[in-house]
Amino acid sequence: MDLAHLRNVGIFAHIDAGKTTLTERILLATGRERRAGRVDDGTTVMDWMPEERERGITITAAATRVPWGGCELNLIDTPGHVDFSFEVDRALRALDGAVLVLDAVAGVQAQTETVWRQLARAAVPAIVFVNKCDRPGSDALVAAATLATRLGVVPVPIAYPWHDADGALVGVFDLVARRGYTFAPDGAATEHAVPADASDEVDVLRAELIDALASRDEALLNIVGAGREPAPRELLDALRRGTLAREFVPVLVGAAQRGVGVQQVLDAVVSCLPSPLDVPLLRAHVENEMERPDGLHLANRGSLVLGDDGCVSVPPPRMDAPFVAAAFKVQSSRHGDLVFVRVLSGRVTPGMELYNPRVARREHVSEVLRLHADATVALESAAAGDIVALAGLAETGTGDTLVTLAEGALGFAGVLEPLRALEPVVSLFMEPADDAERARLGPALARLMREDPSFAAREDPGSGQWTAHGMGELHLEVTLERLTREFGVTPRVGRPHVALREVLVGAAEGSGVVERAFGGQGGHAEVTVHVRPQAGVPGAVSVAFGAAARVPEAHRSAVAAALAAEAASGPRFGLPFGGVHIEVVAGAGRADAQVEGAWVQAALAALRMALRAAAGPAAPLVEVHEPFADVIVETPEAFSSGVIGDLQARRAVLGEVESALGIRRIRARAPLVELFGYTTALRSLSQGRAVSTVVPIGYGPVPEGGLEARGLFGA
Repeated sequence: MDLAHLRNVGIFAHIDAGKTTLTERILLATGRERRAGRVDDGTTVMDWMPEERERGITITAAATRVPWGGCELNLIDTPGHVDFSFEVDRALRALDGAVLVLDAVAGVQAQTETVWRQLARAAVPAIVFVNKCDRPGSDALVAAATLATRLGVVPVPIAYPWHDADGALVGVFDLVARRGYTFAPDGAATEHAVPADASDEVDVLRAELIDALASRDEALLNIVGAGREPAPRELLDALRRGTLAREFVPVLVGAAQRGVGVQQVLDAVVSCLPSPLDVPLLRAHVENEMERPDGLHLANRGSLVLGDDGCVSVPPPRMDAPFVAAAFKVQSSRHGDLVFVRVLSGRVTPGMELYNPRVARREHVSEVLRLHADATVALESAAAGDIVALAGLAETGTGDTLVTLAEGALGFAGVLEPLRALEPVVSLFMEPADDAERARLGPALARLMREDPSFAAREDPGSGQWTAHGMGELHLEVTLERLTREFGVTPRVGRPHVALREVLVGAAEGSGVVERAFGGQGGHAEVTVHVRPQAGVPGAVSVAFGAAARVPEAHRSAVAAALAAEAASGPRFGLPFGGVHIEVVAGAGRADAQVEGAWVQAALAALRMALRAAAGPAAPLVEVHEPFADVIVETPEAFSSGVIGDLQARRAVLGEVESALGIRRIRARAPLVELFGYTTALRSLSQGRAVSTVVPIGYGPVPEGGLEARGLFGA
């Protein structure tokens, strides 16, 4: 199809803002479904997992495709709970535009802020739908204004709620066309002239819309400056230009549960959000053919043009370009794992052989599938710009790049920046109930980790106990439910606890000497290493060899691997360790005793000495860090004193406090360990009327006097 008529769009929101309800109503409005599922009834199409329907929340991003206005829309419904933020990040790898849903009473909420930061990092243009305009206390314009005050975004309302004399929601006014619309229970719209009693208000809002657009769009400014009334098409063109440039966000209104305003959202997706032709080409790191062990070569290396960043652009979204796809999600199905991909260029067909540079492996595509939540339809092919699932890929995972492979040559040698999950902040211990379950637990956890990179699990070989790491209590709880439901494994589990880690905060040096026989051959090596903190990816360990490090080239990879493995555990309490750079600054060995084992053992001895020195009482350069979180509480003012006192008792540092319409919005920062069970405590403090959001923000040091309270002794 013509790529100008394709839209790849995600729907994003704070939890309970009505995101999934909007998606269900879109399925009904476009004819994709004959009824709209309800979250409260557990009948939604897009929230298809049993855990989602039971809890009434979105846990995993689900994709579908619908027609509207002469275009095809690939839609992805994303989670709104902070524990599943990684689902949002990886969905953005496939999307060109976004619909951000706000609650008409609450406006921008805590997770809205998090989602907006994710959209901003990905430079994804957005439109906003102010939902629940039929609720008591709703105010669409006030909710839209919070986009400016809390996100720093310019809101441009293009619709306004139509209320009757009693304040009941009747429909919406389209400020661009200056028309009113009412909606039947099935969402069908009926057009009306603007009634006289609303004419002045609509005209004022329309004039403000024109002024806002003209101040940012030269073409429209010329029309207004000439004294001519802009036509609706000219306003839409200006809206599209400004939205694509991310200068503002168009704001629509309605009530998704009743189907009010849903068609206007679809119209705005088509008219304001980008097609695959409107977005810049992605940049990719160039693959080094010399490092590939498979003998493959690049068919068109001579045509590569590197930019100043040393990267190359992905081929344009054309069917005749080399095939390149971004894998952004793995989902287990009854027929094996499915890999969700965004086809960036070229075409993919069943039976095609692809290449995954990360694992240096050829992958065979058995099926190309169109997605509709957990249902699929087989396709003969998928072309540039599309979002589909590929079956048959054995080792491809989230964030991988797939390229074409024909006659021993790669069509494209670029590798997209990998997706990185945030570091887990909550852990729990688990043990299999018996030996039969033990045999199933490892493979089941491996499947879950491949599907969800924000979940991790490791086994202690000595005790046979597993430690599971996740993004929050809910994340781990859902994962345990899936273990039982999908894999028939119900391990014994401990209580969740925060994931502590050890952090190097200064530099240290150590030396090691080894002289002994290895396999009947004498070995001798002397190594000195220097360790220092490394900024960047938490938990990462890098190893380098200085000019004076005379470690033989043949043994350097083994030495580097051993040092990285040793640095995985901290020197004080054996907690996860990382964020360190290890440099082998010196090395020497007798010419007649060049044994790899000697170099490895000497390097490990040097590293252990350096870390012992760093962790010593004389100059403690290794700290224990714990996760911290931003807490945002919205409470009636009558309960705010008790809420603030409780936060301070939890070692929270208070931030800004805002008051509006009898509601106090309190922002604080607290150790995550103090926030276990906070929702229940807050409900008790506020008679169930306050709500909170807890967003992990990173790690900070545990005071030395507080280590014993964390179960750490001998500090």
